[in-house]
Amino acid sequence: MILSGHARLAGVIGWPVGHSRSPRLHGYWLDKYGVDGAYLPLAVQPGHFEQVLRALPHMGFAGANVTVPHKEAALALADHVEPLARRIGAVNTLLVRPDGSLEGRNTDAFGFLENLRHGCPGFSASAGPAVVLGAGGAARAVIAALQDDGVPAIRLLNRTAERARQVADELGGGIEVVPWDERAEVLEGAATLVNTTTLGMTGQAPLVVDLRLLPVDAVVADIVYVPLETDLLAAARHRGNRTVDGLGMLLHQARPGFAAWFGVMPDVTEELRTFVGGT
Repeated sequence: MILSGHARLAGVIGWPVGHSRSPRLHGYWLDKYGVDGAYLPLAVQPGHFEQVLRALPHMGFAGANVTVPHKEAALALADHVEPLARRIGAVNTLLVRPDGSLEGRNTDAFGFLENLRHGCPGFSASAGPAVVLGAGGAARAVIAALQDDGVPAIRLLNRTAERARQVADELGGGIEVVPWDERAEVLEGAATLVNTTTLGMTGQAPLVVDLRLLPVDAVVADIVYVPLETDLLAAARHRGNRTVDGLGMLLHQARPGFAAWFGVMPDVTEELRTFVGGT
């Protein structure tokens, strides 16, 4: 990679940030499309986040991704926030406008839906009720995506019921909060099942779900991508359900930001999945 004095700059702001796959992902696209630019990991402690954000326009940055623990702070600090990001309650993508102001967006909902459509051609949330496990930030993005894609009903389960009720109250739109211990029974008649928790991730407790009542034509998605095939996805695939892993969501959610900063809407290919997923 050779940079000129006109190179466009972007990066990912987090604390810590060393685990992020975003620099590898965006670096691949920069090389593939021959873009005169760079994407940098920016390790920023919470106490310095606002200072760094305000400096981005002055350092020539076109924008940045925002990851844990800064997504909610970015929502509060951005000069302009798109309605979807405000609805989800978090910003994961920042754009520096020509006047130097910061625009906050959330691309997680886009990434989730694009991943499903890519992995399961013809997917539509309108096919039937969706069951969503978890009530964190990722769940909010998933629920917003399903709502905007016409889901008729959402059954939301979380180990802490109060948090699920808060999400249901804030996002509305036909969300039914179901007790966590009813996660097997609630699958009856569902068209989509999504795990947004960290259960099943390497190093975390397993996700135990009995899939016997889940229709065989339902789509099962897991936002976890380490391991790439979780126990949930393996069990669903074994019984004949179509499955979608979490790596694709990571890749697709990055596309709008790259397009805004570097002027090219990138593709998600099997080669890219192998390149990023192999780290």
